[in-house]
Amino acid sequence: MHYQQFFVAGINYKKTDTSVRGDFAINNTQYQSLLQKAASVHVKEIFILSTCNRTEIYGLAPSAEFLIDLLCNETTGTKDIFLTKCYIKQGAEAVEHIFSVAAGLDSQILGDYEIIGQMKNAFKFSKEHGLVGPFLERLFNTVLQSSKIIKNQTALSGGTVSVAFAAIQFLKEAYSNFSDKKILLVGTGKIGRNTSKNLIDYLETTNITIINRTTDKAKELAEELGIQFADYTQLNQHIQTADIIIVATNAQEPIILKSDLLHSSKKVLLDLSIPNNIEVAVKELSHITLANVDDLSKINDATLQKRIEEVPKAKAIIQAYMNEFHEWNCMRKHASVLRSLKQKLHDLHQSNLFKSAFDCEEAPLADAESIQKVINNLAITMRSQHTPGCNYIQAINNYIAQPVLA
Repeated sequence: MHYQQFFVAGINYKKTDTSVRGDFAINNTQYQSLLQKAASVHVKEIFILSTCNRTEIYGLAPSAEFLIDLLCNETTGTKDIFLTKCYIKQGAEAVEHIFSVAAGLDSQILGDYEIIGQMKNAFKFSKEHGLVGPFLERLFNTVLQSSKIIKNQTALSGGTVSVAFAAIQFLKEAYSNFSDKKILLVGTGKIGRNTSKNLIDYLETTNITIINRTTDKAKELAEELGIQFADYTQLNQHIQTADIIIVATNAQEPIILKSDLLHSSKKVLLDLSIPNNIEVAVKELSHITLANVDDLSKINDATLQKRIEEVPKAKAIIQAYMNEFHEWNCMRKHASVLRSLKQKLHDLHQSNLFKSAFDCEEAPLADAESIQKVINNLAITMRSQHTPGCNYIQAINNYIAQPVLA
């Protein structure tokens, strides 16, 4: 049964800090390599979600260990460390987990809706590489429907609370006036883009310089927002002159080191990256304030309380969609029986024995409609009864009886 073959194994912010999560973060090159190896170990459906708050591997496999080995063989983190920090869920529990993650119920900031976009990208990548089959396709589409309904019919993601917004709250606690503060933002991905917009909207400043490894992307965003950009080769120069530095890149190693700031002026640094893109040792400098995504997630406000009140509504919606998926999965067990019966009824309808039994030219015209009606009725019956052989025979009898009753 596919339900019991479905596993999720992962680590998240609940038991690990950013340094540990960084060791198990997966970039696209590692993701592609992992997918190429999956089929060789009998894993045919799989996708990996890797964000600043979690790395999770979902898949149909003989056991969770197959998935864990695939993941850990591609990361700098070891299997031994992963097993001491991870959670493993199977079957219905794993299904419930993916629904909760997509809804933002399992996010570091409750209701964070950015997770759904990250899940879509991860799923799309796996599908493009041929590692999504009927089970994951149906499951993920149902998860997306549930997430959309929760977004539209509850206030779980209402208000403005996200890592990008928490960065603004943190800066407001550090400074009361930003008119004379030079801000350096490194990275133009989704988090970097959102953060730059928040800086303008909430701090009312455009004294911002954007730097990205691809200068054209920095230029495009800077022109869109009416701020400045600089070439990546000028990074160190801008590090020295900036008052606030925000890093939101996907580099595998820190791009700002303690040694870069030994003799600098007083600064506030925010690292919104996983793995850490600002060396943790920077915290040792007395003139530097450094915060990462774990620090920012602790910021609270009235919006979060409103979101907490919406949790029961969200869980009720999830339960309804989980029930729908469970019904679909149960019917998959009977798919071969239903296909066999449909073919048998077509053969029976075309047989000379059947045609000679009825003196009615309209009978062949009712073939497709009558057969499908029988198949639909049988499917409904099989949901509640577990006697497929008896149901099969009864369905044939019902079909034979239809023309007579007509």
